Amino acid sequence: MVGKKRENPEDHEQRMKIEVDEGMGEFEDRIEDDMDDGEGEVVIHNDSDEDNDEAMEEDEEEQEKPEDLPVYLPGRELEEGEELVADLSTYDMLHSMNVEWPCLSFDILQDKLGNGRTNFPMTCYTVAGSQAPTASENKIYIMKMSMLHKTKFDDDDEFSDDENEDEDPVLEFKTIAHEGGVNRIRAMPHPEVSIIAAMSETGKVNIYDITTHVDSFDIPGLIPPRDTKPIYTITNHGAYEGYGIDWSSVQSGHLLTGDGKGRIFLTTKTDSGFITDKTAYTGHKSSIEDIQWSPSQGAVFATCSADQTIKIWDSRTKNKPQLSVHAHDSDVNVISWNSIWDLRTWPQSKTKTPETAATFNWHKAPITSIDWHPTETSMLAVSGADEQLTIWDLALERDEEEDPLIGIGAGGQQIEVPPQLLFVHQGQKNIKELHWHKQAPGVIISTAYDGFNVFKPFNA
Repeated sequence: MVGKKRENPEDHEQRMKIEVDEGMGEFEDRIEDDMDDGEGEVVIHNDSDEDNDEAMEEDEEEQEKPEDLPVYLPGRELEEGEELVADLSTYDMLHSMNVEWPCLSFDILQDKLGNGRTNFPMTCYTVAGSQAPTASENKIYIMKMSMLHKTKFDDDDEFSDDENEDEDPVLEFKTIAHEGGVNRIRAMPHPEVSIIAAMSETGKVNIYDITTHVDSFDIPGLIPPRDTKPIYTITNHGAYEGYGIDWSSVQSGHLLTGDGKGRIFLTTKTDSGFITDKTAYTGHKSSIEDIQWSPSQGAVFATCSADQTIKIWDSRTKNKPQLSVHAHDSDVNVISWNSIWDLRTWPQSKTKTPETAATFNWHKAPITSIDWHPTETSMLAVSGADEQLTIWDLALERDEEEDPLIGIGAGGQQIEVPPQLLFVHQGQKNIKELHWHKQAPGVIISTAYDGFNVFKPFNA
C-alpha cells in the first residue's frame, strides 16, 4: 500500500488496517496516541550518573527501533493474526472516513480556495451517491473535509508548516434524498455554481443545483432547502440503467450519458434550463461503461463498452463513431483521456490498431477506475478489484545496467516490479473509484465499500 523510492522491492509495499465504524460523518485516526506500557521490571543499580545516562540512552535506542515486519506484496493472503499496517513515512497525508452506506461513485467539487495548494491543513469539497439496501434509503452526500493535516510519523522534522497538526480532521455534510442507488455521479466544471448529475439504477439521470448546499458550509446563517428536487431529469434511457456519464470541460453545460443498451444521449444547458436530444449516438453493441469528453476539443468524446471496444466520436455525427478499436478481450470498463494525446496518432486504416504506449500486467482483478494526473502528463492512478490503488509514471525507464527489482509474491514466486510503478496503496475493501484533486497537486481521494481515503503520497 505504499510506494517507496525504487531501490528495492519494498518500495511498493505497505501494510494498513482500516476499522470502519457505523454511521456517517467521522474520520478515523491511523496514528495511535497511546504508549505501550510494556512488561517487566526496571532495575536501578548504584552506578555513576554517567553510566546510568548511557544505559538509558541505549535502552531508548532499543525501544525506538521499528518492529521488523515482513514485507507484503499484493496478492498474498494474510495469515491468521496478520494485518496490514501503513508505513506513514511514505505519505504526506493519509486520512480515512467511514460512511453510512457505501458510495461507489463520487466527484471532487471545484472550489474557490485556489489552485496549486500544497500547505497543510487542506480542505476538499466532494459529492457522492450511495448504494443503500433499499431504493428509498439512498442519498446524495455533499461533503466538506477540512483540517486534513500532514501525516505524522516518528522521523518527522521538529518543525512543520502545519501549526495545528494535533487537531482532528473535520467532516461536514449535507444530504439530498435520491430514489435508487447512484451508479455514477459527476459535477459540472464551473467556478461559480455547483451543478451535479447522478445516474440512478432506475435508468433516470437527475441533475441538481447544489450551489446553496456548498456555500452553506462557509456562509453563516445560509440554510439550503430541506427538500431539494432535481432541476432536470433525463428520462430518455427508459428503464436501462447506465454508468457512462461526463460533463464537458470545454463546452460548459454539455453532458453525455450512456446506458446498458449501448445508447448515448447529449443533454445541453440553455438559458431556460436543460434539453436532451431525442436522437441517440449509436455504434456500440453492448452497454456503455464509461464516457470521456476530450479535454481540448469541444466536439470530440470517447466511449468504452462491454463490447470490448473504445470509440472516438464527433458529437455532430450520431449514427457512427469516427474511430474504433478492439481494445481488450474482456469488457472495457473505464477510460481516462490524457491531456496531450493527439488524435493524429490514431491509424487511419480501420484494420490497424493504435500502438500502446505501455502495457502492465500488475493488477490481478478487473480495473475499476483510472485517472491521469491533472498536470503531470506521464503519471496516472489506477484502482482494481484486487484492492490495490497504484500510481504509475510512464516517463520512468530502468537503466540498462541496473538489475530488475524482484519481490516475492503469493505462493513464493518471484515478481518483477516495473520501474514505472511509483506507489501501491491498500487497505480499502473493493475500491470503486478514484480522482486526483485538480486544485491540490498529488492529492487522491478514493471510495470503496468501507469508506473513503484521502491521501497524498510522498512521491506523487
